[in-house]
Amino acid sequence: MSNFVIRESCPGCGNVNFEEIYSGSFTDNPVKKYLHDFYDPQGGVDFEYLAGGNYTLCECNNCSLIFQKEILNDEGMKLLYEKWIDPEKIISLFEQTYPLNYYTGYLSVSFQITNFFNQKPASLRFFDFGMGWGNWLLTAKALGVNVFGAELSEERVKYAKKNGITAITWDEIPGSNFDYINTDQVFEHLPQPLETLKHLASGLRKGGVVRICVPDGNVNKAVLSKMDWEAAKGTSDSLNIVAPLEHINCYTTQSLVKMAKEAGLNWVYIPHYPKLVIEEAPLSISAKIKSSLQLPKDIARKVYRTIRPLDISTIESPQGTNLFFIKP
Repeated sequence: MSNFVIRESCPGCGNVNFEEIYSGSFTDNPVKKYLHDFYDPQGGVDFEYLAGGNYTLCECNNCSLIFQKEILNDEGMKLLYEKWIDPEKIISLFEQTYPLNYYTGYLSVSFQITNFFNQKPASLRFFDFGMGWGNWLLTAKALGVNVFGAELSEERVKYAKKNGITAITWDEIPGSNFDYINTDQVFEHLPQPLETLKHLASGLRKGGVVRICVPDGNVNKAVLSKMDWEAAKGTSDSLNIVAPLEHINCYTTQSLVKMAKEAGLNWVYIPHYPKLVIEEAPLSISAKIKSSLQLPKDIARKVYRTIRPLDISTIESPQGTNLFFIKP
């Protein structure tokens, strides 16, 4: 019995006209070596489970989406995200190695969205689909926003709940009247992204916004022409945008906009804030002897002075793969 599902049409637009551009067995090199190098530090892959499966990349002739034709079934996806990627190892990485600007980046997004709606934060409902450990929701929660999240991993749901985030299920999404739905590094992992986006749209209020942020596949032509399996993540030739097993969808700007249109959503430009910069200023003698209750207020004022919206320029068309779509 196969542990894979075969996608016979483009998962982004439903088109059945696509071309196969690469294929290789999951259990043979170079794909096998790539999986070893990538997953061994996180937990490790069971290659017996992958036997008989092929890493096959296809390109849609309608929307330009590049997708993996053979993907893990539901059982395999659970193994991947709960066992092969060991939660204990990942949470250790999360707690110990992420720098400060990782969190200030999340805070900038929270300011960007709350500023767009121009409402009191307590009146807003934000939902993070694929919330991970709940990092971004905690920044929105700190601003006073009502926060909700959903996540496949039971361990991550438990962690989020422990931090005061309301977890909801797939069936609770429709009719939730969310002002904003965040999907950050999620849609590249989804077996049925178009159907998922339609479902999420049913949970938005009229005028609500969904963000889709995925690895930028606009460079895929150059990357896939080389297929450099040794290129390190973060380099120009890295295959991370089409990483076997996980990044099963590789989007261009065009493919995101077309998928959103199929889901009844329109692209919208939202001016953004720069990442917060917390500068370390020398303390005066008087500051040093202030009470511990006063110091946090000084820090908050320092951060507030650092936040400044960028000048809004006229943006006539979407760019990149970090886009916002509004429900008309």
